[in-house]
Amino acid sequence: MARVGITVDRALGISIPHLRRIACGYRRDHALALDLWTTEIHEARILASMIDDAQQVSRQQMGAWAVDFDSWDLCDQVCGNLFRNSASADTAARAWARRDEEYVRRAAFSIVSSQAVHDNERADAYFLAWLPRIRRAATDDRNSVKKAVNWSLRQIGKRNLALREAAIDASESLLEVDSRSARWIARDALRELKSDAVMKRFGVH
Repeated sequence: MARVGITVDRALGISIPHLRRIACGYRRDHALALDLWTTEIHEARILASMIDDAQQVSRQQMGAWAVDFDSWDLCDQVCGNLFRNSASADTAARAWARRDEEYVRRAAFSIVSSQAVHDNERADAYFLAWLPRIRRAATDDRNSVKKAVNWSLRQIGKRNLALREAAIDASESLLEVDSRSARWIARDALRELKSDAVMKRFGVH
């Protein structure tokens, strides 16, 4: 865990598949999720995100948990398992994209990445509105932030052909930005969005 940048001071070494098996018996237990979070144990907090009821998650809870994020995997698990389904997800993500805290900012783009993959009902306009935010955050050279920004750009571009074209345009514009981080994000996104696998998926030749 430490080798891949996960904070291990309060970790037990329990695998994600095992946590998911545990979670099966406690779905939508909001009170238990809150108690698990207070333990500060890494895996207990991931488990909390797996069992909490998104309908009961307030903006205040999201903010309190987000400032507790201390590694990329905790951030991404909580955002993907729970926050993206909260009624406050969109508002929180927009606000967090402007925050300075490393993992709070990452959380904004982690939420959008998860929505791009899982939320089939969202209109393209929602994701198009994220491209300017991606551009603004692309100059943040902190590893966990730039990788999340890159992740969100790639996932938006893989939703459909129209968003692919928009993401490619956004990536190409980032190549002109005087920032190593922005150029890395752009090159990596273009590599995937122009790959044979993605082109085949959309019938692009």
